[in-house]
Amino acid sequence: MEIQNQKRSWLTDDFLAIFIAGVIVLFTIFNNLFDWPIFSAVKFSKWGTMSELINQLFVRTFTWQYLLTAVILTMIYAGAEKAKKGQKWAVSIKSFLGIYLLATIVYILSAQQTMKEYLEYAFWALLIGLIVRNVIGVPKWLEPALRSEFYIKIGLVLMGAEVLFSNITKFGIYGIMIVLIVVPLTMTFMWYFGTKFLQMRDGRSVMVIATATAVCGVSAAIASAAAVKAKKQDLSFAVSMSIMFTIVMMVAMPLIARWLGLTELVGGAWIGNTVDSTGAVVLAGEALGPLASQVASLIKMIQNLLIGFVVFLLAIFFARREQLEKIEEGEGHVEVHSRDIWDRLPKFILGFLAMSLIFSFIILPLFGIESTNQMIASLGTWKGWFFCLTFLAIGLETDFKMMKEGMEGGKPVSLYVVGQLFSVFLSLLICWLLLSGKFFAVPDLMMIGG
Repeated sequence: MEIQNQKRSWLTDDFLAIFIAGVIVLFTIFNNLFDWPIFSAVKFSKWGTMSELINQLFVRTFTWQYLLTAVILTMIYAGAEKAKKGQKWAVSIKSFLGIYLLATIVYILSAQQTMKEYLEYAFWALLIGLIVRNVIGVPKWLEPALRSEFYIKIGLVLMGAEVLFSNITKFGIYGIMIVLIVVPLTMTFMWYFGTKFLQMRDGRSVMVIATATAVCGVSAAIASAAAVKAKKQDLSFAVSMSIMFTIVMMVAMPLIARWLGLTELVGGAWIGNTVDSTGAVVLAGEALGPLASQVASLIKMIQNLLIGFVVFLLAIFFARREQLEKIEEGEGHVEVHSRDIWDRLPKFILGFLAMSLIFSFIILPLFGIESTNQMIASLGTWKGWFFCLTFLAIGLETDFKMMKEGMEGGKPVSLYVVGQLFSVFLSLLICWLLLSGKFFAVPDLMMIGG
């Protein structure tokens, strides 16, 4: 048994995530090459009445695609658990089908016409997970499928395909400057505010909250939590706060932008830099205008690309910090070896960056923009399911009693609120300075959308 475990030790979630995402991408490319049916996960259409929902659910093509999605996702999970832990197929299948049915309820709720205007699936997934965990209780047979880190890693590697360098360059130096000014300043401010002013004991918790606020919400929080080796309740808190603030800001920021008299260019950049979720960014931008929506999306893409570099720097920072702590205790040396950084670095981030480079410099030139967009849309359906499973699992893993123990008298809440306000005001200032036309030439973005 020991030899068997040693053989499986290299089968980490990071490796499996890159491998699984790679296989999904290969199937998608082959489908495009040979004109096979599109390799997409099932997607629920918007519905207004119960009769519309029932008609959608019992269409033969929808039913088959729903069942096929269930089979593929179940085999991915069960196969990974068998390869990594030797878990019995029956245990894995039963457990995963339970969470898949919950994810189905999430997608049905989030596709409802009125709900869809204001709340994304992430909100419903987290809410349902929290209710089941803290009100009903999670049954033992469901617990094996609560693998939030595994699901998000696959989803994030797939998300790398969406981050095309050609899109980022459309906004040129303006978008890059906005992100490179606001993100480091916000993270630095929150680090010192949390550790020095609030005197929070756990620097890892501070950094996860800071990264979620400054970079791009949930995705950044999960990636940074892996790099700094944060506790589960720290991640759960950051994710919960990010989703709640996203809902408020998605509605409020377009209204505030209009009240301030901001142009679509400035308002869109401001929304893209401060609202966390990509979907919420698009919706909030559209509320302000088509140009605002395009600019907001581009800013969010630049932030998404930054995840990999931020995580790499966090791995270096915390590896060095760990060594300094050992010195204070009379152990170790100040030297930080590349092995220390490698151990901390979430390897799936390399898959995210590789996917971005492959789609930017190989797939796009070979297949063209139309086919590439079709492939990205197809991959987006799979990414959506993995993200939905992630938020559900986080909710199902989050015990309010345990979270309360780590709240340190409300300090994490203070850190998040103050940090978010700092980010909002700083972003507004930088976006206005760069894009108002008062100090610099306004970029011509008519080319966006092609």
